[in-house]
Amino acid sequence: MSISLHLKLVSAAILLVAGTTAARAASERECEDYAHAAIVQVKVAMEHPRCSSASGVRWSPDYRVHYDWCRGASYQALGAERDARTNWLRSCR
Repeated sequence: MSISLHLKLVSAAILLVAGTTAARAASERECEDYAHAAIVQVKVAMEHPRCSSASGVRWSPDYRVHYDWCRGASYQALGAERDARTNWLRSCR
């Protein structure tokens, strides 16, 4: 194997591992915190008439729905979902 090909393969492997690490799923504890926060946001939405029209899985009152989704999600996805709920709550109250 040529040195050039070897360097390309090593570089590709490093990029693959780096990409996997950056997108890794959240831990059990992080998902417990995420699901708890999601449920708090859902309850706030349901307590305000103008916010209660929120629908879809994002607004599920089931803790397990949020926890299970979190276990396969990246940190970026967790932040995006939390931000989407926060933005909705700010806009409807």
